Amino acid sequence: MTIPIWVYAVVVGIVISALMAIKTGREERQLEMENIEQEGEIYMKRLEREREKKEGLEATGE
Repeated sequence: MTIPIWVYAVVVGIVISALMAIKTGREERQLEMENIEQEGEIYMKRLEREREKKEGLEATGE
């Protein structure tokens, strides 16, 4: 009982598809983490500017 060659082709296609899905998922997670880090840096810079502004106002006595 031999297995037709198209069955092997389907199995190879499924394996390749799974590998590509894993690769794409990793890339998307990495890009998402980079985006989150950038947003965090922007937020921290804004907090620092507000703190400096507040300290500047307190130093002048206003």
